[in-house]
Amino acid sequence: MEYFFYIALVLSILYTSALTSSIPNFNLITDEYALLAFKNAITTDTRAILSHNWSSNISMCSWIGVSCGTRHRRVTTLNVSGFHLGGTIAPHLGNLTFLQSVDISSNNFTGLIPSELSNLRRLKVLNVRFNSLASTEIPSWLGRLSQLEHLYLNNNTFSGTIPLSLFNISRLQTLEMSYNFLDGIIPNEIANVSYLETLSLAGNNLMGFIPDGMFNMSSLIEINLRSNRLSGELTNDICSSTSPKLKKLYLSENQLYGEIPANIYKCRELEDLRLPTNHFEGNIPGEIWSLSMLTDLSLHSNHFKGALPQEVGNLLHLVHINVDSNSLSGSIPSSIFNLSSLKILSLATNQFSGNIPKEIGHLTSLKFLSLRHNNLTGDIPKEIGHLTSLTDLYLSYNNLTGEIPTFVCNLRSLQSLYLSNNSFEGPIPQCLGNISRSLQFLHLKENYLHGIIPSIFINGCALKSLKLNRNQFVGMLPRSLSNCRQLEILDVGNNEIRDEFPFWMETLLHLRILVLRSNRFNGTLLLPSKTNALFPKLQVFDIANNSFTGSVPDKVLKSFTAMRDVNQNITNNDEVDIYDLYMEFVIKGSDRQVGRILKTFTIIDMSDNIFCGSIPESMGKLNSLRYLNLSHNNLTGHIPSRIGNMSTLESLDLSSNQLNGEIPTQLTNLTFLAKLNLSMNILVGRIPQAKQFSTFENDSYVGNQGLCGVPLTRKCEEESEATVSPEEEDDESDFVDGLSCWEVVALGYGCGCVIGISIGYIVVGYGRPKWFLERSFGVAYKIKRSRRRNVVNE
Repeated sequence: MEYFFYIALVLSILYTSALTSSIPNFNLITDEYALLAFKNAITTDTRAILSHNWSSNISMCSWIGVSCGTRHRRVTTLNVSGFHLGGTIAPHLGNLTFLQSVDISSNNFTGLIPSELSNLRRLKVLNVRFNSLASTEIPSWLGRLSQLEHLYLNNNTFSGTIPLSLFNISRLQTLEMSYNFLDGIIPNEIANVSYLETLSLAGNNLMGFIPDGMFNMSSLIEINLRSNRLSGELTNDICSSTSPKLKKLYLSENQLYGEIPANIYKCRELEDLRLPTNHFEGNIPGEIWSLSMLTDLSLHSNHFKGALPQEVGNLLHLVHINVDSNSLSGSIPSSIFNLSSLKILSLATNQFSGNIPKEIGHLTSLKFLSLRHNNLTGDIPKEIGHLTSLTDLYLSYNNLTGEIPTFVCNLRSLQSLYLSNNSFEGPIPQCLGNISRSLQFLHLKENYLHGIIPSIFINGCALKSLKLNRNQFVGMLPRSLSNCRQLEILDVGNNEIRDEFPFWMETLLHLRILVLRSNRFNGTLLLPSKTNALFPKLQVFDIANNSFTGSVPDKVLKSFTAMRDVNQNITNNDEVDIYDLYMEFVIKGSDRQVGRILKTFTIIDMSDNIFCGSIPESMGKLNSLRYLNLSHNNLTGHIPSRIGNMSTLESLDLSSNQLNGEIPTQLTNLTFLAKLNLSMNILVGRIPQAKQFSTFENDSYVGNQGLCGVPLTRKCEEESEATVSPEEEDDESDFVDGLSCWEVVALGYGCGCVIGISIGYIVVGYGRPKWFLERSFGVAYKIKRSRRRNVVNE
């Protein structure tokens, strides 16, 4: 009996041992199956990492992106961040019950976060940022992940309100939900998360007040609420908690108002304070200058007023200060130039006055200096030449005087030099050629500079933008500009430059804006035989108010590839510098300024020259052109019907020419056309009335005696006589259109000379008819007296 008992006991132990030893194998199979299901839900694997590496022939703990625990060999970490994966998240991940960290960020996952992940009770990190997950609300079941410490949902497409359940996660330290489509308010319950260190809700549509309790959470180190629609005033109790740890406060681009609370000084650990683009007002509180740990202070684009006090020099750790676009006044405090760590100093667009302090030379670490748009006077202090680390110098729009100092040429790292709209005089320093390999932006427009533009542009020239508009430069354009192969903007308008069109700049393939207007350029625009194409990226072609002659250049127009389809010629890296760029062109007879040149902005302005002949049909192929001005020339022939194909055209000015025929009905297809000027031509027929044309008034058509119909008072009569059709007239004028306008003029002069000489010979030689001579030339008496003298002499 006892024998059978012992046998049963041994068999029971062996069975139990076999059963328990099979459980780990079962769990491992479950984990592997879950990962393979995750892999199968991937539809895009650009780098082929999962398809090549995640194989059942290899232990799953050796798979790329997978980590296992040392004891149970269960999956504890899944990290496929930046693998360029696409697809959905498989719900089977919810079976990885030992999982502590999931990171699928920086991929292209879509759809929802599966609710099965709520089973991951050991999960501490969930990172799904930089994907395209969900256009629905953030799932409330995330609040069940009681061990969660770091939650990253930013840069997806989540919408709706912030779920209150998230604030039940007592261990949460990081909550990142920025750059989604969240709306509603920030719940007051957020103050219940006692361990929260980083809160980022930037780039959403949140509105309402900022909860007062948020600023008194003793654990918070960073608050980022920028780019929302938050309003109200900042609480006076800011940082009133015991030992506040707040180091970074980002509230820019909201609708906050009032004054900065004086209690800001209690945020003793604050290193980064950014409050720009709000409606804050009043003086900048003196308490800010006691925040000794501050490295970054951004208060620009508000309504602060008063002086910038000398106490700003107390911020010895300050690296970046930006108070642009306020109403600050007084002189620039000299103490600010004792901040030896300062790298960025921006005081632009205020009302600062006086001289630039010579102490500026102490800022030897400075890289960026912007004092533009103020009331500063005097010369540029020579101490600026000591700032050898400077890369950007903005002094435009002040009242600075004197010559451009040569010590600027000592700034060998300088990339941007903006001195426009001052009262500088004298020549451009020749020594600027020493920094042409680093200098990318040279803006000197609207000063009193004179002389020739020096040939300072050496091989390897890095220049991208050169603006010399509205000075007194003479001579010719320097041919060395062809060395600046990266040049995008050339603006030399409103000077006294006397030259031919610079076809030699054909190597500047990146040129986007060319402004030669209001100079003394002359000659034709006929493309030289050796030149195949010009400026394929050109968007602005402004040669108005010069003395160019000949026909409108068909071959040149065909070179403007970007004006045919501007979007196809622009990449994400194609940035047109728009600061300090104001372009003038003529719309409906008056000068207008364009303050912004957008990526898709296109202009041709050839007005006020001596162009003649017909408008080329190829003009109609520039279907991305927005502004076209050919006014005040000697153009003849019909308006090409193909102009109706220029679907984005907003302004068309063909006034003060000798254009004839009817207005093509195809022009009514220009649905974006807001400005039209066809005045002072020889146009005839009924004015079209469809679409945009019904909005134009009399001044668009005055001076065309043959036009009739609305909006003119002249009514159209039903003509009984047959009129010559445009086609018939075109056939008759083929011979003239086939010639250049100068050839036509030459024919006219030739015929006139032959007839005139013949008539003159007959009249003078024979003295007949007498009445014609007496009335027109008064020569009859002289001829008679001449004959009498001859008789006496004989």
